[in-house]
Amino acid sequence: MVAVKKDKINGDALGTGRRKSSIARVRVRAGSGKVTINRKPLEAYFVNDQDREAIEQTLEACSAREAVDVLVRVHGGGTTGQAGAVRMGLARALVSFNEENFHTLRDGNFLTRDSRMKERKKPGLRGARRGVQFSKR
Repeated sequence: MVAVKKDKINGDALGTGRRKSSIARVRVRAGSGKVTINRKPLEAYFVNDQDREAIEQTLEACSAREAVDVLVRVHGGGTTGQAGAVRMGLARALVSFNEENFHTLRDGNFLTRDSRMKERKKPGLRGARRGVQFSKR
């Protein structure tokens, strides 16, 4: 079960999502369905359809598309990593907002952390696995 986090001042539901090197802090409050990411609308921040759909799927799974306003602060990584981080943070925040969403989101794999990270560079190699080019002469 995900821990329920609420803002002590105004009662917003909170959630933190991580993916690759991106971190997203998500706030959910009762509202009209506005999604704001780094003070920009969803369509302006995520221009790729797959990144927007990752976030909209989470809201549609809980039938909360028109019922909540979402405020997101995200940093680090690229657009796909940030979209994955927002997706997970939003799912956690929706569970904090209404605990009945937990089973729906867990069964849809919205609460599962994608643990794949960039492999570190090893000494003596040019990258994680790529070695130096062999020269016979």
